[in-house]
Amino acid sequence: MNALFRWLRRAAAALPLAGLWGCAIQPVEPFDYAPFRAARPASVLVLPPINRSSDIAAPAAVWAQAAWPLAEAGYYVLPATLVAETFRNNGLTVAEDVHQVAPAKLREIFGADAALSLTITRYGVVYTLFDSQVVVSVQARLLDLRSGQELWTGQATASDAGQNNQGGGGLLAAVIAAAVKQVVNNLSDRSFPVAGLATRQLFQPGPPRGVLYGPRSPLYGREGEKPGK
Repeated sequence: MNALFRWLRRAAAALPLAGLWGCAIQPVEPFDYAPFRAARPASVLVLPPINRSSDIAAPAAVWAQAAWPLAEAGYYVLPATLVAETFRNNGLTVAEDVHQVAPAKLREIFGADAALSLTITRYGVVYTLFDSQVVVSVQARLLDLRSGQELWTGQATASDAGQNNQGGGGLLAAVIAAAVKQVVNNLSDRSFPVAGLATRQLFQPGPPRGVLYGPRSPLYGREGEKPGK
């Protein structure tokens, strides 16, 4: 029994180090904004997200929260309900099929300057030995509907790990906390607010990898300026 507790204590001590190794900072390669700046899109059509996760609720959660950060960045974003109804009336109810529609056709139907495709790669709870966290990962691709050219790509991962710090309490407290979290996860949708955090991170404007400000923003065309100017 003593040997078991010693093993558990060593495993618990190793978890923070594993987290540090997994969070090593990688250099960010600057994005080539030349096509984006040349296209100067003012309106964005957000397509229904493609879901690569195992949660069927993921597309609705991400799609519902994608418009706000884009609008805050200075773009007019077509309402998701209008977009969904239009596709449904044309017999397109599967996201993968919608993403195959030609850019010129999307431009003809919606009149938008650009289309944003989203792919959800992770959505839901990830369990570890003594803890759990909600993780949402989203990839994005912005396409010019007038030329068909790719303007921007991005990706973001958000989690509620910062809310999971128990601040000590020992091994027994960690086990109890993990059990309580599992019950909470089963009774509530903790992924929805994390999806909102992921979309805000994804569409955070400015270099080195964020979207450019749109024409409705007072910072339009000023991404390279220093704060205060």
